[in-house]
Amino acid sequence: MESILTRCGYRCDLCLAYKPNIEAQPENRQVLSDGWHTYFGFRIPPEALCCDGCMAENPHLIDSACPVRPCAIARGLEHCAQCSDYEGCEKLAERLVVFEELQARRGIAIPEEDRTRFILPYENKRRLEVLR
Repeated sequence: MESILTRCGYRCDLCLAYKPNIEAQPENRQVLSDGWHTYFGFRIPPEALCCDGCMAENPHLIDSACPVRPCAIARGLEHCAQCSDYEGCEKLAERLVVFEELQARRGIAIPEEDRTRFILPYENKRRLEVLR
């Protein structure tokens, strides 16, 4: 599957909740629900984990309250890296994921398999910086 970048820089193709990934491995719903709870502190019921990705037209989204998607669309942007308000944007700031910061907050090493499954899809700050 080719890379699918969201408005905020997440990677749909790597996300276990992305619809094609769920269809291929529905057993990952519980794994993802547990992983997000462990690393991000929120839990979404496994049966609710299936997302079309925010680049789809009229998508079914897990996070329907995301402030980034409607902002980028209203500004006619493909992603936040194209925005003149990128620096200091509060909407984006609440969505930024940096592995080293997450690991420091946890205070323990995060296993590579967990990083790959639960963090890498959402490590967006570096992706957006490269695109700027």
